[in-house]
Amino acid sequence: MARNKYDVDEVLEDKFDISQLKRLLGYMRPYRKRFLSVAFMMLSASAFIMLIPQFFMKILDDCIPAKDMRGVLFYSGLTLLAALYSAFSLRYKIKHTNLIGQQIIHDMRTDIFEHLQELPFSYYDDRPHGKIQVRVVNYVNSLSDLLSNGILNTITDLCNLVFILLFMLLIDVKLTLICLCGLPLLIFVVIFIKKKQRSAWQIQSNKQSNLNAYIAESINGIRVTQSFVREEVNTDIFNNLSNSYRKAWMKASMYNFIMGPSVDTISAITTSAIYVLGIHWMMSPDSTITVGVLVAFTAYISRFWQPINTLASFYNSLLTAISYLERIFETIDEPVLVKDAPDATEMPPIHGDVDFEHVTFSYEPGIEILKDVSFSAKQGESFAIVGPTGAGKTTLVNLLSRFYNVDSGKILVDGNDIAKVTIHSLRTQMGVMMQDSFIFAGTIMDNIRYGNFTASDEDVIRAAKTVCAHDFIMQLENGYQTQVNERGSRLSAGQRQLISFARALLADPKILILDEATSSIDTETEIILQKGLNELLKGRTSFIIAHRLSTIRNASCIMYVDKGNILERGTHDELMALKGEYYHLYMSQYASFV
Repeated sequence: MARNKYDVDEVLEDKFDISQLKRLLGYMRPYRKRFLSVAFMMLSASAFIMLIPQFFMKILDDCIPAKDMRGVLFYSGLTLLAALYSAFSLRYKIKHTNLIGQQIIHDMRTDIFEHLQELPFSYYDDRPHGKIQVRVVNYVNSLSDLLSNGILNTITDLCNLVFILLFMLLIDVKLTLICLCGLPLLIFVVIFIKKKQRSAWQIQSNKQSNLNAYIAESINGIRVTQSFVREEVNTDIFNNLSNSYRKAWMKASMYNFIMGPSVDTISAITTSAIYVLGIHWMMSPDSTITVGVLVAFTAYISRFWQPINTLASFYNSLLTAISYLERIFETIDEPVLVKDAPDATEMPPIHGDVDFEHVTFSYEPGIEILKDVSFSAKQGESFAIVGPTGAGKTTLVNLLSRFYNVDSGKILVDGNDIAKVTIHSLRTQMGVMMQDSFIFAGTIMDNIRYGNFTASDEDVIRAAKTVCAHDFIMQLENGYQTQVNERGSRLSAGQRQLISFARALLADPKILILDEATSSIDTETEIILQKGLNELLKGRTSFIIAHRLSTIRNASCIMYVDKGNILERGTHDELMALKGEYYHLYMSQYASFV
């Protein structure tokens, strides 16, 4: 089977940048007071819990031999209080760490989403949308446990280790040294699997991204899939991607599971050695080791290895999180190519004069789409842009909307260079209807109001009537309150275009851009729509891209664009008299009616 583009993995980073961890800690900074309160509760509870083996030692070595029942009850009561305080602290920790962790997840996801809103079209042109989505949802969710419990547990476990070592040294130095002999072996295991483990989780994250991207594409293209009977082929591709993800996950998990058994094995070995040597030394006549000492010490041993085991789990989680952090911060660090200049000013109210001055543009270096383009449009004029596919028609209007930056030259609106005004103040005064009539999940009313949330219901209905959308909307079960799915799957292509048209008109723009605005509308509706458009375009500067030349005959100026240049310009009658490229295009389209 041919290699699918989703089988191609992203390049792995050889070395993790520690600054990314610092950035992650930066998200925790606003919640440091709550973290400190939880840390205090946990550390104080740990300190009380560390005293319990001491209580056992007192009971075994002092109270029982002296038959001191009051002492037994006293130390038992203290043990109960320590256990109750520990339980209360644990409940406090679970509640607040989860609240903090989820808030940090929310902050991080918000930062990614807000950044995605600012990235240029070129970013989305080059990446499958599923790969972007997996970073916003799956990768961020994978950090939840690390942020909710991992970091705080690490701090408290490190403090617990210090407490435990102090108590163990106070009880017996020789037994403590035996316990510490297992640490070099554990360090060797960590060093051995570190690089392999991180690489395995990087591969796993790539495979997950590939799978998610293919699923998203398959859902969006399900109609094409079924039309061309591609179900079996697509299922084979899916199975390959799913199996690759499964194998990658199993391999990464295998390295994770090495740590836990390694800690348990080393703990069992050192504990056995302490029992053997401790009992041997206890039998010596001059030994200071008692039954109480041995019981207390073995209690501390289990507590000593427990935080180490937790730290090992945190280390696993950290290595897993690192592979996700790299992709998350890679997205956040993606440069915003189209953004406000540092000294950008607000665009004043637009009248509608537009000037292109020697504009050159390329999507890829060295391949110019527009070459030294210049023209002027005055307020209220309608400019039609025609030409073959790929000539640069849509690029012209995208540059006017500042979806891309020009390579050289300037675009002026009312004499203001659009590169020197804020993007928001520019686009709020322009109306754009693109070739892709995107419909959002929600009501018809909400979709039309999308570009002007302050518009009243009457304004929405008036815009719909202008573009001849009112009649078909009223025939739906709930009229303007009819719920439509994402991309408007319940509507025809023509209906989606009419709704998108109403959306653009409702924004009341001074400059109106129509990119193939009537391509999916039948001829009868087009004739009715044209009457409404003629009234609507009065006083507005408009740029109309159309393959159906019947919609642009009355335009103030028609520009024929090809190979990055404006080859012809003039009114319909002027260009027809010229008998050039526009004439041949018109005659080829309407020859059957002549």
